[in-house]
This record gives sequence, structure tokens and C-alpha cells, in this order.
Amino acid sequence: MIASAIRAIGASDTADVRDFLARKPYENVYLDWLLGQRRSLRDRLFCYRDADRTIRGVAFYGRQTVLAADSSEALDAFAEVAQNFPNERMIVAPRDVAHSFWERVQNWHRAPRLLRDRQPVFVLRSCPQVLRPRVSVRRAHLSEAAEVARNSAAMIEQELEYDPRRVAGDFFENIDHMIAEGLWWVGTLNRRLCFFCHVGPTSRLTVQLQGVWTPPSLRRHGVASDALGQICRHLLDEFPSISLYVNDFNSAAIALYRKIGFSEDGALATYLF
Repeated sequence: MIASAIRAIGASDTADVRDFLARKPYENVYLDWLLGQRRSLRDRLFCYRDADRTIRGVAFYGRQTVLAADSSEALDAFAEVAQNFPNERMIVAPRDVAHSFWERVQNWHRAPRLLRDRQPVFVLRSCPQVLRPRVSVRRAHLSEAAEVARNSAAMIEQELEYDPRRVAGDFFENIDHMIAEGLWWVGTLNRRLCFFCHVGPTSRLTVQLQGVWTPPSLRRHGVASDALGQICRHLLDEFPSISLYVNDFNSAAIALYRKIGFSEDGALATYLF
């Protein structure tokens, strides 16, 4: 059986798995982050070792299936195990891995409602210059949770074409929790919230920034570059780099990231169900 080379990741695997994921740290930050999470998440985290006991792939099966692999045998095995977890909302992986995995499961898997075929991954390693900032940045307050949630939902609906308030029963609870943990950042201009983003998965090499959003009425006025540049300066005091990914058709966001100093380093693909 192909899956015999797969095992749930245990303590003895962690160092080898981290070394494998560190080869592409910005594409694999979510899987690296999972290694430090609660048992209920780690129980769905698997690794594939070849005949020489070398790690050749890592897979997580949950609300989203997330993969990293560098061998066809690992992908064969992950596709076989995936039949036990058929109800994920999305499949996310480095672009070549995602498409190769889909070829292996499409004969039995329900069809995706949406494919984000190429999502460039960007990384920032040095602090951007922010000239004469107008926007003030800080961590969000719990009293702002409703506005944060509304704007977060708008961003998800634009990028992924679904409203998380209708799909995810714990959406508002998660927003509250993240604000309480200091993970949501906002920018303010004239006492009005004008920019939003939050800290996502972290590893020893990077932090992934998510939920980057400027309300449409405030765009094209330099708000995003001002706010995001300042937030990045704060985060680079805590982390060695900042990474994020974006849909390749979002030219305005890509221009923003390049303006701040991000450079492209890999690409993901996402199948949404």
C-alpha cells in the first residue's frame, strides 16, 4: 500500500520536517506553524518518508488541505490518504504540487467551484522607508471588532468569492480572538479606520501577513503604502522576514507590495470548493 510510507508527525519527526519545510520557507510557513499547534491540529499533519527515511513531503488535512512535496511517490500517497478527508473547503500548495495533486484526486473528488491558478508569494527582508507618514498604525481594539469583521469579510468575498459570515460559524469568534491576541493591525486617518491586515502563520524564518485591505473609497490616495510600510517596520522588529501571497490578477496589490520592497519568491495555487 502506498500510504504505508506515511505517518502522523511525531516528536521524532519534527526536526526533519522543519528542515524539509525550510527549503521553501515562504510557501511552507503554514505547515511549519502547524507543528507548534494544539494536538487536534497536529493529529491531521502527516509526513512521507522514502526508502532512505528522507522526508519527501508534508500534508495537512483539515478545513483546508495543505501540501508540500518533492516526489511523485509522496503525492501518490497523499492523494490516497485524502480520500479519508473529502470535505475540505480548499486545497493549497506550491503551484506545481497543487496541480499534480489535483490530477491524482480529480477522478473521485467533487469539482472545484473556483481555481486560483497562480498566487505569487512575496517576501520582505528589510525595513521599508516611510516618508512623512499620514496614517497612524496600531493593533486593533476589541471595540473595533465589528468593523474589522466587516472589512475582513469584504476582502475574502472579493478574493475568494464567498462571504465567511455565512459559511464559517466561528468567523466572528475568530476575529475577537485574534484582536485579543494582538494579531490584527489597523491604520487610522482622521480618526477613521482606513487600513486592515493581520498576522497569520509564523515560523522561525518568517511571518505571513494576511487580510490586507483598504476600503474602496480610500484607495489611490497612498493610504495602503503608508500604513503597510509602517506595520512592516514594526513586524520586522519581531520577525526576520514578512511574507504574503496574492492572486496574480490583483495588479494593484502586487504594485503595492513591490513599492514597499517585497520581492517574489515562489507561487501557490488554490482549489476552492
